[in-house]
Amino acid sequence: MTSRVTSLIPERASSLWKMRGFLTNSCSPKKFRSRHKKLVFAPTKMPDCVVIFDTERKSSVFLEAERLGIPIVALVDSSMPWEYYKKVTYPIPANDSVQFVYLICNMITKCLMLEKKKDGAKGPGKKATIKDRVESTSESEGSASDEVLVVPYENLAPMSCDVAESKQLLDKLVVVKYNGALGKNMGFGGPKSLIEVKNGSTPLDLIVNQIQSLNSKYGCNIPLLLMNPKNTHNDIVKALEKYSTLDVDIHPFEQGEHTQHESFVSEGCEDKWQSSKHGAHFLSLMNSGTLDVLLAQGKEYALVVNPDNVAGVVDPKILNHLAQNSIEYCSEVTPTTSNGLINFMASSLQGMFKLEDFTSDHSEKSVKGFKYIDTRSLWLNLKAIKRLVDTSALNLDNLSTLKLFENSIGISIPQSRFLPLNCTSDLFLLQSDLYSFTEGMFVRNDARVSPSDPSIALGPEFEKISDFKRRFETIPSIVKLDSLEGKVVIDASPGLTLRIPGGVVLEDEEINDPTDI
Repeated sequence: MTSRVTSLIPERASSLWKMRGFLTNSCSPKKFRSRHKKLVFAPTKMPDCVVIFDTERKSSVFLEAERLGIPIVALVDSSMPWEYYKKVTYPIPANDSVQFVYLICNMITKCLMLEKKKDGAKGPGKKATIKDRVESTSESEGSASDEVLVVPYENLAPMSCDVAESKQLLDKLVVVKYNGALGKNMGFGGPKSLIEVKNGSTPLDLIVNQIQSLNSKYGCNIPLLLMNPKNTHNDIVKALEKYSTLDVDIHPFEQGEHTQHESFVSEGCEDKWQSSKHGAHFLSLMNSGTLDVLLAQGKEYALVVNPDNVAGVVDPKILNHLAQNSIEYCSEVTPTTSNGLINFMASSLQGMFKLEDFTSDHSEKSVKGFKYIDTRSLWLNLKAIKRLVDTSALNLDNLSTLKLFENSIGISIPQSRFLPLNCTSDLFLLQSDLYSFTEGMFVRNDARVSPSDPSIALGPEFEKISDFKRRFETIPSIVKLDSLEGKVVIDASPGLTLRIPGGVVLEDEEINDPTDI
């Protein structure tokens, strides 16, 4: 197989050894002396895929490939431990007989030779330019064969215990937040970033406090860039006055004055995985000269936070994964609940998923048939943005642009990291005992057994925040709502007022009339 695909020099292939650490130690010296012969190692370039036949003896390869985000193809059977099986991207159920191994090797060889033949038709030594890749992206846009690697959050390596090393990494980060989302549908005359969501704190308070906590803990400097349209800029600037004593470098930008404002329209069907238009505003800000300033300051990564996601915060583990694996584009995704427990189990597996498996609409009716929700929080490599920002094809509102980046992935985050604020039903969930927050981060109540949050759908009488506060003097406990203890339905007919006294416990009841209470 090695000789046919000529991935290595045939004369040296017989002396090729694969040792433990062949991925993470690939930068070590290439030649070693053994007792009988010289050992020759493979090229240092990371493989696009790892194929494992004898899975029982390759535990170190599993761990390294998973750590580096490299897809794994492996022969599996019922005796394979679960902790290794869940790391396999493409499991092939079969016994590792000589005949089957030969069949798999033969198929891989033919596939590689076919691709090499296609590359040879383009001309020897011809390297694809950015223009070629842009044209390729346009031609393949909307193709059902497009896939993206999704890595479970649980598989990410922990941050280094070395404070100095962590500081060095966090100093390369900048956080960008767009404050154009308004709360008009909830009767709030300002940006959603200023709505009180928990104990008097707003979404803007949460992200500022979290950055302040990281700066204090590691001695780093993570700047916060706020992109504000003209109708919210003054409100945001006024709200920033209370942070003057905090150790956070905050820079508000008014759109149209400090940015090159353009009209961005997201194209494509709703079943495509698309990012929010705040990605387009981010590019507009970068085009204004801000990108060059950030690069001059040593910044290499940007977290573009979804303005609707209250739980969108800096995660050092994700940043560490991006840096270790040279990832240029990463989008946070979360599994849908449309397929119940099966889908949650599947979300613990690392694998390739088609674009048709993702949706940016997280409403309960819209997620049916999809496997993941795009939370629209983006992690971007600023050097890659600098390389591509001059091309008109770069549009972060469309996933097909991922082909322009050298390495792009999705990370499956827990549901507690995606808490949108679009209506008072979401506000009810955030203010309940299901979530608390510390150091600017929302923490899910451990007493909640179900992996999914309860479904909250308040009627039109609760639509405005003022009505919501008037009707809920206190938020009831919902930790066990819709659990094994029972289900409660409260349905008030038009014109009928149902008042539920404080302290009342409702269990397995359907309330349609005051006499039912």
